[in-house]
Amino acid sequence: MSNLDSADLVVLSHLRWDWVWQRPQHLISRVGAGRRTWFVEEPRPSDVTEPTVRMADADGVTRIWVDTPRDSGIGEFGTGGVNVYLPFLTEFFRDVTCDVWLYAPTAVQLAEALRPRILAYDVMDDLASFADAPPEMTLRMRRALTIADVAFAGGRSLHRSAASVRGTTATHLFPSGVECGHYATSRRLRRPHERKVAGYVGVIDERLDLDLVGSLARMLPDWDIHMVGPTAKIDPATLPAADNIHYLGMQTYDRLPAVMAAFDVALMPFAMNNATRSISPTKTLEYLAAGLPVVSTRVPDVVADWSDVVHLADDAKEFAAACRHVSEHSLADRDRLVAPLRRKHEWDAIAAGMVEILDATLAARQGTAPRLTTGQVTA
Repeated sequence: MSNLDSADLVVLSHLRWDWVWQRPQHLISRVGAGRRTWFVEEPRPSDVTEPTVRMADADGVTRIWVDTPRDSGIGEFGTGGVNVYLPFLTEFFRDVTCDVWLYAPTAVQLAEALRPRILAYDVMDDLASFADAPPEMTLRMRRALTIADVAFAGGRSLHRSAASVRGTTATHLFPSGVECGHYATSRRLRRPHERKVAGYVGVIDERLDLDLVGSLARMLPDWDIHMVGPTAKIDPATLPAADNIHYLGMQTYDRLPAVMAAFDVALMPFAMNNATRSISPTKTLEYLAAGLPVVSTRVPDVVADWSDVVHLADDAKEFAAACRHVSEHSLADRDRLVAPLRRKHEWDAIAAGMVEILDATLAARQGTAPRLTTGQVTA
């Protein structure tokens, strides 16, 4: 049993628990196992006349959010949401020993107000580089990095950025991972089909090169393009339309292996912009675990970590040629290249490494610091 189990875990997140199942859900469901876990989400504009606290149990955690009047302008921590939460959360956790796990740097004031035993900041995105990021985001990220007892980074580029504030030894690199067994189901479900399919799974937002997707569909008229996932922060009317582009909407995590079983090639058509310069896509490993060849633009972390097993392309012409080429690649050969990388990228191993660092931090404060055995992932 971890010493961490003696305190509740409070997560402050800009993402909702019941949205796309990604890094926060994978990690918190493991790191929070064995203790009471509260997942605090950003405010949600709703048909209420005054801010109303909501709670719901899901997957072993208790979600907390505040419904706010639609005309209040409060829809994020950074648009007044922190002030809405402060009175309730400080009173609710007044007599509770808790650790805080921070995803939303705009909620750093909340993290401090809760007076946590340990404050961990898991940097999963460079949120300051996203379109419409509030002007204070950079300062909030820097503040969170400065005061956190432990800082994790979800990719090499994020690690370099965070380490420039905290220092390399105080910033732990833990790229996102995969449940290999979950996605292996896709291999068993795969069946021959008449038209080849190139597919993308993930949020459809500003990080995607939608012009590239549209051009790829024109250059592969005998293929279908499957775009799987919710649309966020872009106008759906701007999505490329063609007879062979199919938008399948958000799918549950349990459904993803079956969805990927219909693919012949997996796509990562990311735009080369500020929002993608620091991303380390979780889907890289998920695609590979599902037995799929992957074609991607030259996202820096993908180039650094996966260039031996991911085919890199720069434009629609190269993407189309790559799709035709890699669809004939040997699965056995690709698996041999991926196999040495899998174990350290399993979510169970990643969460265990994080827990060990948190345990050591707590023990150091108590004067009984153990020797780390799992260790920090090497940058």
